Amino acid sequence: MLGTLGWQELLIILVILALLFGATRVRDLGGALGSGIREFREQARADEDEDEDEDEDEDSAEKADAAAPASSDGDSSDSAG
Repeated sequence: MLGTLGWQELLIILVILALLFGATRVRDLGGALGSGIREFREQARADEDEDEDEDEDEDSAEKADAAAPASSDGDSSDSAG
């Protein structure tokens, strides 16, 4: 239902808020909301970057693990023979 709000409706809501709370308080609330959204986006990007780094670390660890048993199998057959 909120997705159907157009710019005219939002403008009317902002004017009503300005009349109720005063222009300075609405400006302060908008600034706080904007900085909160900015912080959230930065943290989300940081979390995505951490996840990508962890995935790369896991991939390299899996490749190293896959290579290690192959070489150790060859070593064990040499010592058995």
